[in-house]
Amino acid sequence: RRREMAKSTQLIDNEVFRAYATYTAIVLLKMMLMSLVTAYYRLTKKAFVNPEDTASLGKGDSAKKYLRTDADVERVRRSHLNDLENIVPFVGIGLLYALSGPELSTALLHFRIFTGARILHTFAYLIPLPQPGRGLSWAVGYAVTFSMAYKVLKTVLLL
Repeated sequence: RRREMAKSTQLIDNEVFRAYATYTAIVLLKMMLMSLVTAYYRLTKKAFVNPEDTASLGKGDSAKKYLRTDADVERVRRSHLNDLENIVPFVGIGLLYALSGPELSTALLHFRIFTGARILHTFAYLIPLPQPGRGLSWAVGYAVTFSMAYKVLKTVLLL
């Protein structure tokens, strides 16, 4: 049992894995914060999708007017959905990449660019900034994840 514990702690001693864990935690926390931003927008815009969410705003027909969509709430929701579509693959592929033995400097470059691109993407979506800002920030993050996937496949399949 002691030997198993030693093996699991060796991963934490790996600088690339620690960098992966750091930047993954940052983007996952950013993604989680999008839920709070959505809730904030729903409350301030009084735009809800579930009848029980309007109970404190009135009864019957007076509460039904709050069952609606709002452009700002939908914008936040789309940004959050885009996070789910991009951060989840980063987490999985990034782990495989971190375990594939990349150079620390290269791994840091991948992790930092992805994290910066996702944060910029969120600001570009919510402010909103004119295109192509949002599109470019998405493409940069996507390219980083693809680059890591290529490195993993190259290492595993000896391409």
